[in-house]
Amino acid sequence: MEHTSEPVALAVDIGGTKLAAALVGPGGTVVARRAAPTPAGNAEDVWAALAAVLVDLLDLAAAAGREVTGAGIASAAPMDLRTGVVSPVNIPGWRDFPVTARVGALVPGRPVRLGGDALCMALAEYHHGTGRGSGCLLGMVVSTGVGGGFVLDGRPLFGVTGNAGHVGHFVIDPAGPPCGCGAHGCAEAVASGPSMVRWALERGWRPPGGTADGVALAASARAGDPVALAAFRRCGEAVARVVTVAAALCEVDRVVIGGGVAQAWDLLGPAVVEPLADYPGLAFMRRVEVRPAVLGVDSGLIGAAALLVDERLPVEPLPVGEPAPAVI
Repeated sequence: MEHTSEPVALAVDIGGTKLAAALVGPGGTVVARRAAPTPAGNAEDVWAALAAVLVDLLDLAAAAGREVTGAGIASAAPMDLRTGVVSPVNIPGWRDFPVTARVGALVPGRPVRLGGDALCMALAEYHHGTGRGSGCLLGMVVSTGVGGGFVLDGRPLFGVTGNAGHVGHFVIDPAGPPCGCGAHGCAEAVASGPSMVRWALERGWRPPGGTADGVALAASARAGDPVALAAFRRCGEAVARVVTVAAALCEVDRVVIGGGVAQAWDLLGPAVVEPLADYPGLAFMRRVEVRPAVLGVDSGLIGAAALLVDERLPVEPLPVGEPAPAVI
């Protein structure tokens, strides 16, 4: 990284398999990035791995003469912005982990902002990807799970505790399959990659290479396998129902879809768009555009950095240990 005085944000993207971080400059440019596997151990094991990545980047910024303006953190939910703690379902070692305070200790005196990973993806696409120019945007991640985040009139929608946008848990079929959240018929129980594969296997699909995953399912669909094609149609119909509900609730004018399943956009895109010709009943709901995400694996990092640019975001979290206000 060249020596310069241009400031950067420290961006963090916390996932169940990878802990990623980057220095992100103005305009969403990733200047340097680092990553480490997410340990399967206890809370301190996970933090030690993340801290090593962050310290490496902070040392790099200091050596290049770059001011670090603050830190933005994208994390899987659930979380509580009021206390800065996270309990990602895919990181068992972190339950009510004070990630905001821990990262803040590495950048003393500078702001630290926390947001959901899907919301950060939506922010990145809104500012720098296929969401540019939209008035109200829904960003969706269709992958191992189904997540979402809203950017309404330019502002990210956090909700009371930071968990707004869980569109994967819109119930699209009350009589549908059980979901990991405890409900039945959630969009995630139909449209996630593992749900698609499981549904296809139950109906006789056999992966050509022996490995039953989303990549194999997409290959079979492209080869004309009727069950694999039906799995993508079923997924697309579920996502289209989510889009219709989002359009009715928030009058979103654009939906940007990323994630592992969306890598097969040639299959997923038409499966989402075609039902949208029939589902919405009102004219404003039919105006929504559906597009693929374009920022790829950097979207969470770019979106985490974008959390720092809006002075209207939530205030700093309460001190660790102080009880949050009750949610009634």
